[in-house]
Formats: sequence, structure tokens, C-alpha cells
Amino acid sequence: MNKIIAVIFGILFLISAALQYNDPDPEVWVPIYLFGVVACVLGYLRIGKPWFFAGMAVIYLVAAYFQWPPAFEGFLLNEMGMKTLNVELARESGGLAISGIGMLLLAWAVSRKAVA
Repeated sequence: MNKIIAVIFGILFLISAALQYNDPDPEVWVPIYLFGVVACVLGYLRIGKPWFFAGMAVIYLVAAYFQWPPAFEGFLLNEMGMKTLNVELARESGGLAISGIGMLLLAWAVSRKAVA
């Protein structure tokens, strides 16, 4: 189970990192998503510890909370380009939240494997 979760989220993190090429601040977001790829590799190889993934989840989820826009205008406005700052902040917050969920799932999967 941990290998499936690691592969799925590893691919999602890679796609997310690749989509940052036209972002106004790729130097911030590419490493954030690539760090998730590294975590997924650790989970896949079974060398990551549950506390590591749980700690990463907390970091991602706290960052998602603080990145949330002051006024939510949605994630998409009929196109992928940035229309307003609030839409961009919502997208960034959503990406961080998905990353946090992935880390929580890895923590769960790795801890189950350690018990079994």
C-alpha cells in the first residue's frame, strides 16, 4: 500500500513541480514540490519514518492555512492563467493542502507496514 501511495503522490508532485515553469515565483514552489518527491521516494524505499511524514504533513498544512487568500474567489476562472491574487493564493494553498494529505497518507501507510 505504501508503494502505491508513494508512486501516485510522487507523480503528482513531479507534475506540480513541472507546472511551475511559468509561475511568478518558481524558485519557491518547485523546491516545495520536489521535496515531496524526495519524501515519496523515501516512502517507496521504506526508509522514511512515520514521524518524518507526519512532520512534513504538519508543515504543508500549516503553510496551506497561512497561504489561504483573504477573499476566496475560487480556484479557476475559465482558464489557467492568474486572474487575481486571491485565485493564485487559493491555488497555492490547495496545492499545499494536497501535499499535506499525501504526507499524512504516507505516514499512515508506513506506520501500518511497521506494525504488520
